[in-house]
Amino acid sequence: MSGWSHIYCGPAPDPGDIWMRWNLDPVLIALLAVLGLMVGRSRAGALSVLVLIVAFVSPICALSAALFSARFVHHVLLVAVAAPLLAMACPRRAVRSGTIPFLISAVVLWAWHLPPAYDLALSNVAVYWVMQASLLVTAVAFWQAVLHPRQGGGAAVLLILAAYMQMGLLGALLTFAPAQLYAIHAVAPLAWGMAPLADQQLGGLIMWVPASLPYILFGTVVARRGWRVMRRASA
Repeated sequence: MSGWSHIYCGPAPDPGDIWMRWNLDPVLIALLAVLGLMVGRSRAGALSVLVLIVAFVSPICALSAALFSARFVHHVLLVAVAAPLLAMACPRRAVRSGTIPFLISAVVLWAWHLPPAYDLALSNVAVYWVMQASLLVTAVAFWQAVLHPRQGGGAAVLLILAAYMQMGLLGALLTFAPAQLYAIHAVAPLAWGMAPLADQQLGGLIMWVPASLPYILFGTVVARRGWRVMRRASA
């Protein structure tokens, strides 16, 4: 890996040993257990913990050390699946506009995908966790705002659409980038039969296309809720 070795999920795995690469960090397991006790009584909370287990405990964690495309799967699970589920399990008491949380979460997402910041995060454990925590916390704040029952349905749907569009734009830029951008993924994809640029393009496509599915799902939930409110108001 060209000197890049200090990664939380371990060194990049080979295809032959990927299914042996479960992350059983006792601190992580303890934190997930505490989170499960806090939010696991609701279905959304229990599902959010399960998604975080998939992202951080399963071999996806190790695979994301090798493949940029796997890292994007990891980030989509974090900000578009676990975050809205946690927001549903821990709704905010006060209702505020979702514009500021949207802008903050978008800036954080883009900032961590600048090549210097990304390479630093995946090569330094402390910075890695700053990355993960900031992505998750800002995404939860965004989803708490747009999923709140008192949030206007139209505004919430537009913000969810904007959140997907900015993620899709980042994915498109990475898909069509003429060169491989991340030094930490400059070698490891070769062991998986992928050129580093092809791996980056696949990651961009994942963020551009499949990542739309959770936004469509939660946007539909918000739109249906808004429609029911309008029908009750007009009845």
